Amino acid sequence: MWLAAAVLTAVCFGINNTLFKWSTRYSLSKQHIQFYFYVVAFSIMMLYGWMTKSLHPSVASVVLGALIGICNATGNMQMSDAFEKGPASLTAPLIAVNAIFPVLAAGIIFGEHIPLLHWIGILCMLCSAAIIQYTPKVKENYQYIPWLIHIGMAIVSFGAVGILMKWCSVSGIGSLDLLTAMYGGGGVYLFWSCRKTAAQKREFRIGATVALFSVIGFSCYFYALNQGVASIVFPIVSLNCLVVVVLGRFLFKERLKSYQLIGIATALFGLILTKL
Repeated sequence: MWLAAAVLTAVCFGINNTLFKWSTRYSLSKQHIQFYFYVVAFSIMMLYGWMTKSLHPSVASVVLGALIGICNATGNMQMSDAFEKGPASLTAPLIAVNAIFPVLAAGIIFGEHIPLLHWIGILCMLCSAAIIQYTPKVKENYQYIPWLIHIGMAIVSFGAVGILMKWCSVSGIGSLDLLTAMYGGGGVYLFWSCRKTAAQKREFRIGATVALFSVIGFSCYFYALNQGVASIVFPIVSLNCLVVVVLGRFLFKERLKSYQLIGIATALFGLILTKL
């Protein structure tokens, strides 16, 4: 079940990343979309917690959850900026490399034993991102340096999210308490950055859609980390880039190259190895 939850997380995150890319093509405010996303998701979690009387926040859950929310919001903002500088089929796979940090943390900090066969599968999944992102003459783009800076900041932010999520899972913090604080903290952080600009109705609709997929995705993410092997969960979640590549083919008419197909096959092979 935890493996299915990790795969569902990758699908949800991939859909959201595609929506972020789509919004940049219509000059919509990424700040407003992010803000509405966090507000709607926070409302969903609060309503669910109130109806089930299962919300029991603590100092640890509020602080760590808010920190995860801020890191995730920063990562999404940087990723949106990167989407404006380069194609989705290159940006998303590069950012997916952030999985290497929580994978190493799972083995070094949290003491998970990673068998050799699983290491091979993990490396296959991570290498697939490098294969997919390859493109000839990419350095000729005049926005290349800003693009790399945004990608680098997104990698650090999302890597921190993965490590903090695992930390919370081993600390016994409930998923509802954590996710409510995450969306609340991220919402407050984003309100400050978009408080002086006007919003559009379309931005709210996109933000609300992203919120629904995010609630499903992060709930599955936390479940997978609690029940499964984190060093396998993180690379699987990083495969959300494959969803972006496939959807980019149909929505943005970005053609799949032969090496990208090899990257997809490599990722699936790596996923199979982690189950042996």
